[in-house]
Amino acid sequence: MTATAPIGLARPAAAAVLAGGSIGLIAALALTVERYKLLTDPQYVPSCSLNPVISCGSVMTTPQAAVLGFPNPILGLAAFPVVVVTGVLTVAAIRLPRWYWYGLAAGIVAGTAFVHWLIFESLYRIGALCPYCMAVWVVVVPLSVIAVTAALQSPRPGPVRRFLHTWRWTIVTFWYTALVLVILDRFWNYWSTRW
Repeated sequence: MTATAPIGLARPAAAAVLAGGSIGLIAALALTVERYKLLTDPQYVPSCSLNPVISCGSVMTTPQAAVLGFPNPILGLAAFPVVVVTGVLTVAAIRLPRWYWYGLAAGIVAGTAFVHWLIFESLYRIGALCPYCMAVWVVVVPLSVIAVTAALQSPRPGPVRRFLHTWRWTIVTFWYTALVLVILDRFWNYWSTRW
């Protein structure tokens, strides 16, 4: 492989990109529909509002839910189709140019940073969890790791690429574990009274 050769993904990584993009797109679509219903009927209770902690309605009505002046899920409706198409192409074993992977990695990493800000806001400012939002939380980190690892492919991988390639699933597992622990800690008083 030369430094300019198109980059492909192994079948499991390609399937993960397709699955992650699809889950993110479905979650963004569901959030958009729920937000529309809430805008047209202020008394509407979203289907994902289950209790005081797991409540899309509590999250959707905050300023954080429309950072750029329109509902955040619209960003997902624009971004996740790109990820889905990437997944379809890579599952079909089509190799994509390096510049494409750089762009995809940059976009997903920016999205991941935004999602982490939303996680913080959801946990410590809003005090509620949105299941559809959490579905997006679950897919962005593995997508970031896969896209960055793909973008850094080269005939002589550098230390960052070697580290990411070797530890990618450990990083994702550590992140999931940390997220679950933070959620449990933040809402422990609520959960402990329900058991």
